[in-house]
Amino acid sequence: MSRFDGASTTDQVIEGVSLKGKCAVVTGASSGLGLETCRVLAAAGAKVLMVARNKEALEAAAVEIRQQQPDAQLLTQIMDLADLDSVRSAAAAILKRADKIQLLINNAGVMACPLMRTAQGFEMQFGTNHVGHFLLTGLLSPALINGSPSRVINLSSAGHKFGPFNFSDPNYHQREYDKWQAYGESKTANVLFSLELDLRMRERGVRAFAVHPGMIMTNLARHLEAADITALTDRSSSSEPLVFKTPEQGAATTVWAATTFDLALEGGKYLEDCHIAHAAESGDSNGVESYAVDPAEAKQLWLLSENLVGHSFPFN
Repeated sequence: MSRFDGASTTDQVIEGVSLKGKCAVVTGASSGLGLETCRVLAAAGAKVLMVARNKEALEAAAVEIRQQQPDAQLLTQIMDLADLDSVRSAAAAILKRADKIQLLINNAGVMACPLMRTAQGFEMQFGTNHVGHFLLTGLLSPALINGSPSRVINLSSAGHKFGPFNFSDPNYHQREYDKWQAYGESKTANVLFSLELDLRMRERGVRAFAVHPGMIMTNLARHLEAADITALTDRSSSSEPLVFKTPEQGAATTVWAATTFDLALEGGKYLEDCHIAHAAESGDSNGVESYAVDPAEAKQLWLLSENLVGHSFPFN
């Protein structure tokens, strides 16, 4: 289906695509993949609402893009995904500035951090990578529906291969904390969320996808030490060495997912290297695990998430 692959860059993927008149919201926009995603979407003509938790870093990122593209249409919004009150406040502010949204890129995340908890007491990786984005997406859903056809892109990872989502103790109150296990479970949650979100919103013109960007050394890896890279290799189901991408290559699948006509009739899929991933096989570093695309688990996670954020999103 796709003429692109893991080596493709954002500029190659966006070539010939016009996003004039479109509005994109990107979380984690102040650095790394988020910054690159904002840059290329703005270059294609989209109005881009850049979202991040650090005001200084976010403003510096916007300045960097404007230096390259003086006519870039950029707005900025402060939001801390680890605090649901901040998410609610930011969502309300975004809706005042954009009543129609065509692209929501849930890019922000945290990886392999020590045991920490969000403002509401969730394990930090689960709370940031999934719960905060779940609430944001639900609150922005009127604008996504109003702007349809629209797409929601949730940044997942091959880290979902570390294990299925743990419904009995998602916040590590009973289990011994394992930072890589917690990361993997949060990334599995991203895939399950995409599956159920697409099911609930596709009749309203909104499609959802989960994306594995590949291994890229960005601020996401700020908690990692040399021993962590070794541990990551040991956890891998593949004997292949880790291959790192540039930010331009890493953000390419996100941009492809957000803009390609190839996915116009698709949704709820896990994407990698600018194509729809196949079902994972033993020893394969690619592909999506069956538990991450289990409809029953996706629905269960949705109901749990609604309970955690204290807000129901029926959609259909």
